Amino acid sequence: MERQLKTKLMGIVNVTPDSFSDGGLFLNAPNAVDRAIQLAMQGAAIIDIGGESSRPGAEPVSDEVEISRAIPVIEEIADKLEQRISIDTYKSSVARRAIEAGAKMVNDISAMTADSKMLEVVAESGVELVLMHMLGSPRTMQVDPRYDDVVLVVCRYLAERADFAVKGGIAEDKIYLDPGIGFGKNLEDNLRLLASIRKIKSLGFPVVIGTSRKSFIEKILGRRPPSERLIGSLASFAWAVAQGADILRVHDVSEASEIIAVIEAIQEYLDSASEASDDTV
Repeated sequence: MERQLKTKLMGIVNVTPDSFSDGGLFLNAPNAVDRAIQLAMQGAAIIDIGGESSRPGAEPVSDEVEISRAIPVIEEIADKLEQRISIDTYKSSVARRAIEAGAKMVNDISAMTADSKMLEVVAESGVELVLMHMLGSPRTMQVDPRYDDVVLVVCRYLAERADFAVKGGIAEDKIYLDPGIGFGKNLEDNLRLLASIRKIKSLGFPVVIGTSRKSFIEKILGRRPPSERLIGSLASFAWAVAQGADILRVHDVSEASEIIAVIEAIQEYLDSASEASDDTV
């Protein structure tokens, strides 16, 4: 019998020509729709649609371009899928159009700092919101990032942004936090954040982790293109699940779901064994 996963998978569909891993593969709307349906069938609980690349060094695109890429895909899949649709954007105009088309989540890499109108759009619509930490912008974030204490800085920032969201009318149970692995962090920063998932969870919100095919895996394993980082990605997924991550944002849903199923089975056994031991004391 197929297991019901506790840790949810957010499947990535980049409707862009220049995303670091799959740029150009799903720029054509029918291809993007097919990919979204495929990821849903493989076990994704959330489909994350993005119309602007956030890879290091990426140049921003206009609202109109982003809307023209992402919204037709959302409109097409909204009636076909039961899964939640997320719009990966920091622009309020794009978020509003995506919500009108059927999106139930806004994944904002700027944590609502890039567009002052984002708070109003999310609060009025009642959709879910992912707040992510990023140093600078995609264009500048990997230019010698430095922190005195990356975990402290990220936790404080996310706590402040969550507080801002709640005070602005967004329900606490709609908010998710993402430490932004690879978004203005060097290898040690990324490792420290992954080692501190439980501390991030202690802020009181579900945690989203996005490590899929990212360059820190290349730095650990040696020079490899994104397409050859699957095994390293899966190792990071296993760690994140064991540390309590609530959502994993991934390219490879089928493989990730198997990793999660095994880790969660082990966790369930440990929990039941601990309960049995307590009952005999």
